[in-house]
Amino acid sequence: MSARPKSEARSAKRTRPPGAAQAPADPGGRISLELGSGGRLMREFLRTHILGSFRSPLLRNLPDAAHLPRETALTTDGYVVDPIFFPGGDIGSLCVNGTVNDLVVSGAVPEHLSVSMILEEGLPEKDLARVLASIARAAAGAGVQVATGDTKVVRRGQADKLFIVTSGVGRVVARPETRRIRPGDAVIVTGTLGEHSLAVLLARGDFNLRSAVKSDCAPLGFLLPLWKQGVLWMRDVTRGGLATNLCELAEKLPYSILVEEERIPLSRPVRGACELLGIDPLYLACEGRAVMVVPEKKAGAVLHALVRHPQGRKAAVIGRIERKAGRPGELLLATQAGGLRKLEPLTSELLPRIC
Repeated sequence: MSARPKSEARSAKRTRPPGAAQAPADPGGRISLELGSGGRLMREFLRTHILGSFRSPLLRNLPDAAHLPRETALTTDGYVVDPIFFPGGDIGSLCVNGTVNDLVVSGAVPEHLSVSMILEEGLPEKDLARVLASIARAAAGAGVQVATGDTKVVRRGQADKLFIVTSGVGRVVARPETRRIRPGDAVIVTGTLGEHSLAVLLARGDFNLRSAVKSDCAPLGFLLPLWKQGVLWMRDVTRGGLATNLCELAEKLPYSILVEEERIPLSRPVRGACELLGIDPLYLACEGRAVMVVPEKKAGAVLHALVRHPQGRKAAVIGRIERKAGRPGELLLATQAGGLRKLEPLTSELLPRIC
């Protein structure tokens, strides 16, 4: 998440998320919370440490889920959200929906989950029971089965209440095709942005604010039929927010991406909280929203299908793939003030442990 003074919210000259200066390398070689942003530092870490350690072609493009032989997809994720209960969800629903969504946006039908829990000594049993019930409800709602798992307990102070690691297995029905993306193709978001990050932030009580914001935590299985309607690429808008997700896509294209600020859907509570706190909603995480690229001629049909579903009522075309504006690989924002602002991936982490 990125924070900045309200007066700079629509600066046409800004090219880096405010407050997101490049963090210097730790001379002691220690891991920093900055890596949790899902942005530039995380990608550098993955390239240096993960891709450098495992010479697997399946890891080369760092997909949300790996496509394995026999049309099988596999994903895994860890959940350390703080607090473990927040408006609109908890660590239980989050771990299920987050894993399910990584499969969906990778073109796979989610089928089975593994759930591994690391419990801190002293965790109230009623809290654990509440989380387990939430996992069961979320799995049933997403149409997946918990097939295996593990439980470990560590001493008090060696964890923070409860950490969960999940893996998901699904059946591949489509494959993202970034090579087919062309100028004029539409960029669509499936709903309003920022609810999850703000719900977690306000639940911590650091700002003593009251708000109606609730996490958008939900499964994205309703998007699966859209792959057959021509969707070329899809990503769930999690760490790093919409801007970071689209920056990563733009870097893979021989074109630029242009999004229009006035078209980006924001709820009134999110808009108000962002203005009050000086936060850029383009860098806020969601847990029930996706962004996709659709061929220009098919965008209308895809948008119509989205808005007919309860989770997609606020879906909107927010931009397009561009040949003329900017340079190849750039993400540009046409601001409401009439300027053009270059957006960059998030480089700092001001709100750790949102998922």
